[in-house]
Amino acid sequence: MAMELSQLKQLIEEGLPGSQVTVSDLVGDKNHLSATVVSEAFRGKSRVQQHQMVYGALKGKMDGADGELHALQLSTSAPD
Repeated sequence: MAMELSQLKQLIEEGLPGSQVTVSDLVGDKNHLSATVVSEAFRGKSRVQQHQMVYGALKGKMDGADGELHALQLSTSAPD
């Protein structure tokens, strides 16, 4: 079952409170999604650490047993 964009956005916002999240469907199948996440929690963190924080917010939805999310393109940063 594919993940709805609103569900992806909600999971990230709940896992990273105060973040600004924009999501889009890259190919129209709800399995290849893109998320841009701007969060103060990322300040001082490496890009890998930032992505790990987003994956943690997804609560196992990324290629998990339920297979809700196949591919996620991430762009992460701290606010300017």
